[in-house]
Amino acid sequence: MAQYNGNQPIFILPEDTQRFLGRDAQRMNIMAGKILAETVRTTLGPKGMDKMLVDSMGDVVITNDGVTILREMDIAHPAAKMLVEIAKNQEDVVGDGTTTAVIIAGELLKKAEELLDDGIHATTVVRGYRQALNKVYEILEDISIDSKDQDTLIDVAMTAMTGKGSEKAKKPLAELIVEAVLKVEEDGEVDKKNINIQRVSGASVDESEIVNGILVDKGKADPNMPKEVKNAKIALLKYPLEVKDLETDAKINLTSPSQMQAFLDNEEQMIREMIDKVIASGANVLFCQKGIDDMALHYLSRAGILAVKRTKKSDMNRLEKATGAKIITNVDDLSQDELGEAGIVYEKKIFDQMMIFIEESKDPKAVSIILRGSTRHVTSEIERALEDALGVVAATLEDGKVVIGGGAPEIEIARQLKEYAETISGREQLSVNSFAEALEIVPTTLAENAGLDTIDILADLRAAHEQSAFMGLDVFEGEVTDMKVAGVVEPQRVKKQAIQSAAEATEMILRIDDLIAARGALEAVDKDDNLDDSGMPPMGAMGGMGGMPPMM
Repeated sequence: MAQYNGNQPIFILPEDTQRFLGRDAQRMNIMAGKILAETVRTTLGPKGMDKMLVDSMGDVVITNDGVTILREMDIAHPAAKMLVEIAKNQEDVVGDGTTTAVIIAGELLKKAEELLDDGIHATTVVRGYRQALNKVYEILEDISIDSKDQDTLIDVAMTAMTGKGSEKAKKPLAELIVEAVLKVEEDGEVDKKNINIQRVSGASVDESEIVNGILVDKGKADPNMPKEVKNAKIALLKYPLEVKDLETDAKINLTSPSQMQAFLDNEEQMIREMIDKVIASGANVLFCQKGIDDMALHYLSRAGILAVKRTKKSDMNRLEKATGAKIITNVDDLSQDELGEAGIVYEKKIFDQMMIFIEESKDPKAVSIILRGSTRHVTSEIERALEDALGVVAATLEDGKVVIGGGAPEIEIARQLKEYAETISGREQLSVNSFAEALEIVPTTLAENAGLDTIDILADLRAAHEQSAFMGLDVFEGEVTDMKVAGVVEPQRVKKQAIQSAAEATEMILRIDDLIAARGALEAVDKDDNLDDSGMPPMGAMGGMGGMPPMM
């Protein structure tokens, strides 16, 4: 066996691989998380600012919705991606609180870095954070209020929409959302997919309305079709009413005009047979997810059938739910038993869009909201606000638990966590205290974004919580007040999910002590060139958007 020469290097990774060990790896990951949190932090609360995002195609998005901002940004740093994932998960589970989750995670990382710099091991920090999180669950249960009456649901919806471009009409919009949720609620559960929000520009937000049925954002497929059908028998077809193209490179040789005519007659006969099956089923309204041939449209018009082609899959599913129709994948299987029913189906023009309304269904567990607005950008932002409100109203209806907003939960949890920390021995006590301090970033940010003195506000909040757990920050008046009286409420699930997701993402990042990446993947965080004395990269080396590292 050959002897190893100690002077000869051994390479187990490619030469162009970058590797960062121990504190260097932790510092870079924490840095990425903190910068991402700072990017969205200014959007929090009723006084939060907006971001303008322009993609490579020149499309513009103006929003202060946290998850939308993170989705639109081109992020690739692995640690930053974890925070993007918690924002997406927050959106999917609750529908609101995405910005809160990210800034709490960023502050937890910042406090953890201070502990690491003081010589406390990452494992000890993580253990303390876990203890703090378990205590947070208990405190949240104690300060929650059991309520899901309609007034509470409206307050929850209004709180979610505050500061998101819908201030002028948030009360009527909140009432629309609550009405829609109550209509689709079944056995205490809400399927948000059964509520369709359709944007239509060209009017005031006040003119938004709810449709007690389904709205399809397409007109009838042929102008000769009836504009209105009463006692509608509705067929849902996932099958094209047209002659299929050959899947192979086949050629047909036609040597005479009679052969050409015979070929065309055969195509017409095939289409006619398909339409005869639709007519035989008794359907007088047809929604087709695929295309419909011009000749088929002619025959459908002659039969007095209102048809819509290329209907979206989501609309087909809502139609199936509302009308009782079954989606058929082959026209040969269409029969009277598969048809749905509605009192009336009609076409109506709203501003410059032709739409089909399906109303008076027997069990309409699906509704539509027509959202009006002056421009496309306005309606897009208000739609995001409505989707947030929809999520929180559904969560409140399902759980029946709310907490008071305005930073009150975070201050109260922080206060009780600090008391709990006094009962813990060992270095975990420092971690629990840091966790408590990190939660105060929420009321601090609310005050900052409102242009208030954060030190005075935080001191006033802490003093007020010695008397009541419902005291929060009224950013409009710039003072501490009883948020329960003000009607500022949020679902318990929003706070619980935000704090839990932030703590879990922080734990995962802190446990990483070795970072191995292909050269170029982390080009802006090269330890020797880009980290200054504070451990942070100079802003010019960050690349990306808003001082972001190249989160490619």
